[in-house]
Amino acid sequence: MSRLVRVISLAVLANIAVAGHAWAHAHLKAAVPAAQAAVASPSGLDLTFSESVNPSFSGVRLTGPDQQEVRLEAVSLADGGKTLRAPVAVKLAPGVYSVDWHVLSVDGHKTSGAYRFTVKP
Repeated sequence: MSRLVRVISLAVLANIAVAGHAWAHAHLKAAVPAAQAAVASPSGLDLTFSESVNPSFSGVRLTGPDQQEVRLEAVSLADGGKTLRAPVAVKLAPGVYSVDWHVLSVDGHKTSGAYRFTVKP
């Protein structure tokens, strides 16, 4: 292999390695209650991400079956900043609930998403 081909190959590999780190975002890895789960009224929401998040620029919103926002207590962090905890202020009535979340990872990337779960009668 010629020297030029080796140099170009190394440059491409280095670019790929660095770009992988630049694309890092805090992705939702797990949630309690889980997406599509049928559960008793939860006492809170725990959203675990692939990396630590900034609590000042992160949040979660819970919407009930009547399309009204459900009051949550103050959000806190656990698990080294990777788990966003939002205690539910009231007992949830049966029905389908939507969780909408947004986070800012500590490396400055914003991500957001949504999922649903059902509270059993």
